[in-house]
Amino acid sequence: MAGNTDTPRSRSLAISLRVGRSLATTLLSLGVALLLWAGIIKVLNLNPYFAKNPVDVYDLLFRGPLAAAQRSLLVSASITTLRDAALGFGCGTAVAIAVAVGVVLRRGFAQTVMPVAIALRSVPLVAMTPLLTLIFGQGLVTVALISGIVTFFPSLVNIVAGLRSVTPQTYDLFRAYGARERTVLLRLQAPYAVPSLFTAARIAAPGALLGAILAEWLATGQGLGYIMVTSSSESRYATLWATIAIITVVSVVIYNLVSIFERAIAERFGIGIVR
Repeated sequence: MAGNTDTPRSRSLAISLRVGRSLATTLLSLGVALLLWAGIIKVLNLNPYFAKNPVDVYDLLFRGPLAAAQRSLLVSASITTLRDAALGFGCGTAVAIAVAVGVVLRRGFAQTVMPVAIALRSVPLVAMTPLLTLIFGQGLVTVALISGIVTFFPSLVNIVAGLRSVTPQTYDLFRAYGARERTVLLRLQAPYAVPSLFTAARIAAPGALLGAILAEWLATGQGLGYIMVTSSSESRYATLWATIAIITVVSVVIYNLVSIFERAIAERFGIGIVR
């Protein structure tokens, strides 16, 4: 039909524009971070021995005599940390979805689980990590647990809110037609919870990365967290600042990638985006 504009070409153009906008936003965010980084060091007149600026980090990674070795070390550590964070994020989100469904469907389950979840969230991770290390050892399980805990609570709260955001009129309509509890959950409540799931992911995904770094710092001796510990203790402050820069870049990129997927799914299924 002549009036149909939803062609493969138009969809590809829309995707390209969406990716371009997200890329521009990412670059703008990183540019602001660089300006703040250099500006704070300059304004506060921080000691250059400890406070390294973006030029120092660039020299370390691309101009110094050990630049190739430094890049290899940081890339390998970044892959390890991203693996740990992804595992924790996936497990934490899956558990949060399962618990959220139980909370919404069973009032007794909610009264039992929510106080435990709140208590778990109130315990500082710095205090929890050594205990988990004693129980599960200095391995991937401990890192995944810490990242999963960071992911679990914001995901649970947002998903529960999304599942409960169904309008009473729509719920009554499903019930009037004899829809079973499972049908109401899958066909009605789940679509309402999708925007809240992405809202949780924008918060939890960077948080899972920081949780993995904390676990590596305190427990495993691997990844970016361990590099931060060793570079600080050995006064390799350029490496320390390079690690912080990588963490910042990865966090911004993850946030914007989640936003891209959110917009794509919202447009595909006609779901509103939560901001």
